Amino acid sequence: MFAYQTILLFLAAALIVAITPGPGIFYIVARTLAGGREEGLASSVGLGLGGLVHVLADAVGLSALVMASAEAFTLLKILGGLYLVWLGIKTWREARIIEPSDVHTTGAPRAFREGIVVEALNPKTAAFFLAFIPQFIDPSANVAAQFIVLGLISVALNTSVDLIVTYWAAKARDGFAKRPSFIVKTRQASGAVMCGLGATLLFARRAS
Repeated sequence: MFAYQTILLFLAAALIVAITPGPGIFYIVARTLAGGREEGLASSVGLGLGGLVHVLADAVGLSALVMASAEAFTLLKILGGLYLVWLGIKTWREARIIEPSDVHTTGAPRAFREGIVVEALNPKTAAFFLAFIPQFIDPSANVAAQFIVLGLISVALNTSVDLIVTYWAAKARDGFAKRPSFIVKTRQASGAVMCGLGATLLFARRAS
């Protein structure tokens, strides 16, 4: 389906994109610092599944329709941005609860679901896939199948990097486990980061 050189070029480009710090990595760090390793891992997998939503939507042409419609793009970014801001405010308000078990609205299952929603409601992810993947597609072959394969590879690389980031963020958090005041501050900072990411998405502009 793909030429050998094309796959190598795509892997190199996709890996560079995956390791470049962006909103996804900042979100994972924030969730891990706020809720620990389990929430970070669950969020990473959730973001990956949310990315697959965009891959499949792009493959069948739905994302192209959204990007072409100013109204649809605006609605999606508002929903995604407000959801991130809400998560940030919730994280900030719960920052002084030291034991995660005392926070009934958090935990790995919820972090997993929130990760899916955060990524699925991000129109910038759809825009990225639409701009990035077609450069490596052979228009004479099955375009949808190629898009899905390359999209799966890209999501796998992104998720792998997120899992590594989760590991190191959790190590940092564990290093300060005996300092409750620091944990409170990191959770507050994590909430602020999520709010900032949400605000950035709210002011995102559709590519002309």
